Amino acid sequence: MTWDYALVSLVFGIVIGAVAMRFGNRKLRQQQVLQHELDKSKTELEKYRQELVGHFAYSAELLDNMASDYRQLYQHIAKSSNNLLPDLPNQEKSFRYQLTEEAEADNNKAPVEIPRDYSEGASGLLRGQVPRRD
Repeated sequence: MTWDYALVSLVFGIVIGAVAMRFGNRKLRQQQVLQHELDKSKTELEKYRQELVGHFAYSAELLDNMASDYRQLYQHIAKSSNNLLPDLPNQEKSFRYQLTEEAEADNNKAPVEIPRDYSEGASGLLRGQVPRRD
C-alpha cells in the first residue's frame, strides 16, 4: 500500500510540475519576447541618433561652405567693380563696403533688438477711465 501512495504521489507531483512548467514557461517566453523588442527598439533609437548627428554635421559643413563661397563671390564682384569702374567715386560704387576682417567683426557685433512684451508709455486704452494723480 505504501508503494501505491508513493506511485500516486509521484504521478501527482509530475502532473503538478508539468502544469507549473507550462504556465511558468509562458511567462518566461513573454518576458523574452518583450526583452527582444526592447533591445530592437534600443538599437533602432541608437541608429536614428547616429543618422541625426550625421545629418546635422553634414548640414553644418554645407552651411560653412556656402558662407565661404558667398564671401569669395562678394570679394570677386567688389574687386571686379573696382577694376572695371576705377573712375567712379566711392559713394557711387555698388560695392563700397569692402569685406575685410574688421567688417566681418563689425557684422558679428551688430546690435540686435530684442522684442519686448510691453510698451514704453501708456497705450491710451484706459486714459479716460483712470483718475489722474497730480
